Amino acid sequence: MFVPKTALLALALVLGASAQELKIAAAADLSAVMQKIGPAFEKQTGVHPSFSFGSSGNFFAEIRNGAPFDVFLSADRSYAETLDGAGLTDQGSKVYARGKLVAWTRNGSAVQLSPDNLKFLTSSAVNKVAIANPEHAPYGRAAVAAMVHFKVYDQVKPKLVLGENISQTAQFAQSGNADVGMIALALALSDALQKSGHYVLVPLDSYPPLEQSGVVLRASKNKQAAHRFLDFLYSPAAQKLLHDYGFETPQR
Repeated sequence: MFVPKTALLALALVLGASAQELKIAAAADLSAVMQKIGPAFEKQTGVHPSFSFGSSGNFFAEIRNGAPFDVFLSADRSYAETLDGAGLTDQGSKVYARGKLVAWTRNGSAVQLSPDNLKFLTSSAVNKVAIANPEHAPYGRAAVAAMVHFKVYDQVKPKLVLGENISQTAQFAQSGNADVGMIALALALSDALQKSGHYVLVPLDSYPPLEQSGVVLRASKNKQAAHRFLDFLYSPAAQKLLHDYGFETPQR
């Protein structure tokens, strides 16, 4: 059967495009900044990054069970390092940023946020506090640690509403299903949350560092492009975008 050269060329282009798509499992706190970093990377390399956002712990479990991702961007370096130790990564993990925790509330709320501590969470104006599920979300563990640090956890615990990940936690606060959301600074700086609310930074010394680490997975069929993506995170352009969204960026 005769196949026109134009059809063969189109098929080759389709196959080439599919080979140049990266499947990236990314911590939910990256959902806003990756809308900027993803297109910048694609423009420079021609490789299309396809992101799935969720909790780092859930992705960690999925990857251990064979989920077909090329890159894993965790909000907690321990998940990436555990995958390193299990031999499931290619060339080891790299810390790409340090996240920050904030307390966020809607504009017009009766809640009086304090930049010094979390005692305001115990006030009568706060009925529900949204945090990410600490069983698998690093920001949830950070929120619990901060509340323990300021000796308010026992009082606040009955008020807690758990989000599946930090994005869902932010949605609870933005929608009014919680009076306060303990969320990532990167999400608080997104357009939607900046317009609808305000925040205070939770003191960094009140919770363990949110050191975020990325790995190329050993099962990836596109390792070269995957490593290019991790390297791109250290480029001046990506570093600036991470900084703009509130991340502390590491020195390589």
